[in-house]
Amino acid sequence: MQMQLTKLLFGGALLVTSLQMTRAENTATTGTVDTPIGKIDLLMGLPANAQVEKKIYDEMDFQRACQAYIWATPIVAMNEWKRAHLGVIGAKLGDLVLYNNYKDKLGILTANFTTPYIITFDNLEKGPLVIDQPAGAFAGMVLDFWQRPIADLGQAGPDRGQGGKYLIVGPGQEAPKVDGYYVIKSSTNNVFIGIRVLEPGEDKIKFAMEHFKIYPYAERHNPPPQRSLTPEGKSWSQVQPRGIKYWESLSEVMQQEPVQERDRMITAMLAPLGIEKGKKFEPDEHQARLLTDGALIGELMSMNISYAKRFPNSYYRPDSKWAYVIMFDPSQETPNYSELDERCDYFYEAVTASKGMVSKTPGIGQAYLGAYKDKNDHWFDGSKTYKLHVPANPPAKQFWSLTIYDTYDRVGIDNKTQDADISSRDEGLRKNADGTVDLYVGPKAPAGYEKNWLQTNPGEAWFAYFRLYGPLEPYLNRSWKLPDFEEVK
Repeated sequence: MQMQLTKLLFGGALLVTSLQMTRAENTATTGTVDTPIGKIDLLMGLPANAQVEKKIYDEMDFQRACQAYIWATPIVAMNEWKRAHLGVIGAKLGDLVLYNNYKDKLGILTANFTTPYIITFDNLEKGPLVIDQPAGAFAGMVLDFWQRPIADLGQAGPDRGQGGKYLIVGPGQEAPKVDGYYVIKSSTNNVFIGIRVLEPGEDKIKFAMEHFKIYPYAERHNPPPQRSLTPEGKSWSQVQPRGIKYWESLSEVMQQEPVQERDRMITAMLAPLGIEKGKKFEPDEHQARLLTDGALIGELMSMNISYAKRFPNSYYRPDSKWAYVIMFDPSQETPNYSELDERCDYFYEAVTASKGMVSKTPGIGQAYLGAYKDKNDHWFDGSKTYKLHVPANPPAKQFWSLTIYDTYDRVGIDNKTQDADISSRDEGLRKNADGTVDLYVGPKAPAGYEKNWLQTNPGEAWFAYFRLYGPLEPYLNRSWKLPDFEEVK
């Protein structure tokens, strides 16, 4: 009597197909089946011995590490920035750090180089915090450590650019019954707080640094002096580390945060690999190898998710290579699932998200388009020169900018010019008679277009963001077209 066994065991990645055996063979002999992880010996339809059992467990744990890498991208990026804030930059919790020049921003995932950042990190375990948000042309946000917006600040926030006081309340804390505050609640103890100064001028930066303040609610009647500093040209990075250091960072921040309901299945998968809340991360040699391999393949998966997008409607227009950089709701939730791949798509290559960054109100917030390939569907090559023809009057109430990034580390290109950004604010930008602008990206500037050129490094891939500050209706309804990059021979 013949029996066909067809089983798919997702947890162990064991695929058993079209295995023909008689009842006698099924009970008395060992069968072998080809699977995606090699030949598997079976006895009575089961793993034949301890060696086979271990092989299946290893595959199971490896696969879980790959998926956990994708899951952890936003919180590891936040933790790495906090580590730099408290480490090489030399700040303390609650200190404001001004990132104003190119060198200071080189450590930030896909930083914008046209507006200054004022950033701090803090922790809510000891009680609520107050933010004094000044009035003016500022765009800011408060994020939990999964990079979910707790509140927008400034023009896109509830203060609408008029300024005000925000009260941040942490997990398990009761909000004080007080008037005069925008009360917001964080699901994590660690929080990120920052604003961008949208109007040019040193006086605008100085005003922001003097009036943007963070302090404990318990000290509201006599707030301590606000400390502030700059990175002072120090080399630093918030890019997710590679190999075992990725998991060290994840374990560190896991110990500081409550496990959220949506994450319990993933944390269960990490426990056999030595990553568990309440326990010190001390992987043995075998666990370390599986985690290192998982980080390698997990990052390759994340690259694919980011640079070769497969979500429906990923692209700005059907006739365009320009993709929407943000393909998720800032809450990271849909009615039916948490947006795992969607948030990895963004947080692998970028940092921070807010409602203002996906605003549908003309003239409010920002819009982000990303180019990862040229008109002919090829990756951008740092040894070649490309041209971008920007149509006249791009639909931006405030200004537009083009920025290029190193594909491997997703930060500004560390080139000889120490510049990776062109914007409509730039003095000397060469315009065509019809108001259009031709921009060039490559190792050398075309003659006469030095002000319209960004330098790349031969042998390094790159990608680009086109930002619209205060996007207008032609962008929102997609009637405006931004051409693709074309290689210049």
